[in-house]
Amino acid sequence: MEHLPNSEFLRRAIALATENAVSGRGGPFAAVIVRDGKIVGEAANTVTATHDPTAHGEVNAIRAACKALGTFTLAGCELYTSCEPCPMCLAASYWARLDAVYYGCSAADAARAGFDDAFLYEEFRKEHAARALPVTQLLGDEAWASFAAWIASPAKVTY
Repeated sequence: MEHLPNSEFLRRAIALATENAVSGRGGPFAAVIVRDGKIVGEAANTVTATHDPTAHGEVNAIRAACKALGTFTLAGCELYTSCEPCPMCLAASYWARLDAVYYGCSAADAARAGFDDAFLYEEFRKEHAARALPVTQLLGDEAWASFAAWIASPAKVTY
């Protein structure tokens, strides 16, 4: 489905981000989720306010929209965000199955303001053993029990 961006929704995200920065409640990031021309979720960054490193504006907006719509998928929705999503927020956008993402500032703009995601992109290109954060698999066979239970469960909800 072809989506035409609506600048007014991006202006709302920018206003929320600016208000958040001025108030000191969080970083200069915010996002809105739109379905059928209406905002169904919006939020600003609350990383420092909530002591939650995942509380980026996009993630918070995705959570708000999912709660409002009573679903874990946002197919049929668009994300308008004040800044190009970081790797976590971009991944969350894919997981949410959003139809489109529109952003204001670029990743380079964020880096100029002290929010540089380049390190993360570089890390993800490295082999596990070469990353700054050690990532090691343990108990793979035992852990498979969770997947086996999922496969066998008649109560599972596929996503």
